[in-house]
Amino acid sequence: MDNSTLELAKALIARRSLTPDDAGCQEILIERLEKIGFKIERMRFGEVDNFWARRGDSKPLICFAGHTDVVPTGPVEKWGSEPFTPTIRDGMLYGRGSADMKTSLAAFVTAIEEFVAAHSGHAGSIALLVTSDEEGIAVDGTEKVVLALQARNELLDYCIVGEPTCADKFGDTIKNGRRGSLSGTLTVKGIQCHIAYPHLGRNPIHLAAPAIAELAATTWDTGNEYFPPTTWQISNIHGGTGATNVVPGTVEIQFNFRFSTASAVEDLKTKVHAILDKHGLDYDLEWSLSGKPYLTPRGNLVDAVAQAIRSTTGVEAELSTSGGTSDGRFIADICPQVLEIGPLNATIHKIDECVAVADIEPLKEIYRQTLVNLLVKK
Repeated sequence: MDNSTLELAKALIARRSLTPDDAGCQEILIERLEKIGFKIERMRFGEVDNFWARRGDSKPLICFAGHTDVVPTGPVEKWGSEPFTPTIRDGMLYGRGSADMKTSLAAFVTAIEEFVAAHSGHAGSIALLVTSDEEGIAVDGTEKVVLALQARNELLDYCIVGEPTCADKFGDTIKNGRRGSLSGTLTVKGIQCHIAYPHLGRNPIHLAAPAIAELAATTWDTGNEYFPPTTWQISNIHGGTGATNVVPGTVEIQFNFRFSTASAVEDLKTKVHAILDKHGLDYDLEWSLSGKPYLTPRGNLVDAVAQAIRSTTGVEAELSTSGGTSDGRFIADICPQVLEIGPLNATIHKIDECVAVADIEPLKEIYRQTLVNLLVKK
């Protein structure tokens, strides 16, 4: 059995790359890529290391995208082994970042190495976009690299993000899109007064309640073939002075939309304002868009990845847009077809994060076969 992907994954896991510290992971990848003809462009923004690597100048351009940074370990004493010492127990590779997503990064590189060795004169180009700012606030990572590529009109044809996507068994899920995230901070104004004399004030919590009920009951859209309906949820409510005998002067309500391509940002905003105005509220509302939805319908990339999964594992992968956001939301601005495929996601961000050793080489093979499907003429 070829253990090159496993050994590279272990080398990456051994680096304590807590966001935004890359801790040398990218140099390990760059050294391998330079040996097979990639041109490397290091892009550091603020405290964040990123790199763009490309081999070839022709189209189509296939990009593999991922991140070297990981989330904190939590209580180290609760781990079965040291989080940054890659450890194999009972067929599982343990370590922070093993599933999210250093094994995918390793599989990217070894898949490309094998592909180039077998098809040195392949059509098209291959690229990697790697950041150390995905698990954090994500302002100096993939988004900045995408803007730099966009400014020089360097656009992608296909992109595979190595996020852990599988739910029950390896190969069962391809993420072909993600919902957008739109948040609002609503401040409803009233008049503060003594609670024994409510006629001298206006309770903003009472005033806001009917509007909240309507917002919660509203059907924003019905989704579509790929997405569930858009949801609106309150995350926090803050009101009052802390005293039990004071009607508050204001109440602050924080809410979030997880929305699909069936709704537009401005339409959602307009509907919210219409409901608030209908109830005669005196209010301020600040909006924050942290991610737009994106979708890759069935087509060349979906077919290529699904076939690679089928031939490698025998599994018929399902398309899914569930979960939170990923850096795919930025890449979709310069790439019409973006997918995510990686290992099981059951242990990501958890104590004793791990990936099955038996899944590592098949993951590499899926990436390699996808390159064959897209760049080698039949």
